[in-house]
Amino acid sequence: MREREISALETALAYHFRRRAVIEQALTHSSQAREQEAQQAGGGKYKVNDNEQLEFLGDAILALVTSEELFHRFPRFREGELSKLRAHVVSERHLIRVAQRLELGHYLRLGRGEEKSGGRSKTALLVDALEAILAAIYLDGGMEPAREFILREILLPELERMERDGGTLPMTDFKSALQETLQGLGLAQPSYLLVQESGPEHNKTFTVEVRLNTRNGEGPAEFVGRAQGSTKKTAEQDAARQLLAYLASRPQSAGGKLVRESHAADKSRLDA
Repeated sequence: MREREISALETALAYHFRRRAVIEQALTHSSQAREQEAQQAGGGKYKVNDNEQLEFLGDAILALVTSEELFHRFPRFREGELSKLRAHVVSERHLIRVAQRLELGHYLRLGRGEEKSGGRSKTALLVDALEAILAAIYLDGGMEPAREFILREILLPELERMERDGGTLPMTDFKSALQETLQGLGLAQPSYLLVQESGPEHNKTFTVEVRLNTRNGEGPAEFVGRAQGSTKKTAEQDAARQLLAYLASRPQSAGGKLVRESHAADKSRLDA
């Protein structure tokens, strides 16, 4: 790949590769690899790596990061609900939209036959390339940048879209669950504060804080959750989720046990 193309792709991915070979492999389709091998002269042929193994690894990384994030983000979801939501997020139908938004087809390395048959717009090739790129980021920089990429480009935008479009994702569960939990603990209701609003009018980002006040309402807040979202409602829900997680982690004498028991009671009612 030309240096200009690599730089453009890195800009789209918001990640700079230290090892260029790994990203080139992630974009190399088997048709291109086999074509290069066939062009080699003499008996000293060498194997040209394609992106199939990277696609296998990227698929596993995507499933792990998505499962972990959904597990923490939706503590009241049952196993079936989590599985259904994960299946949607990692589905070909969703991932193709991400690949197209990143214009991955422009960067694919294809054999002549695949090029002529329209390989740059084929769903399977684009999704495989996206998963191979996930693996490339992981191999080049470790799990954290791979996780950041998945959350930023694949998971969180889709959760926000589902909420905006009135999908089946019950985002309001966090705020209502927090209200019920604080009532059960005899604590004051939290206060939500819009602390920042940035970006153009058609693509704003809202930053919201939720504050857990002390019992007497004096002094600094006991806990402050801070979250961003494309709507104030989405940011508030994520901030409420953080506060719920904090309450559940408190020492049992401070109410953490009550929060965990409340979650268990809710699950028992659902199972009944």
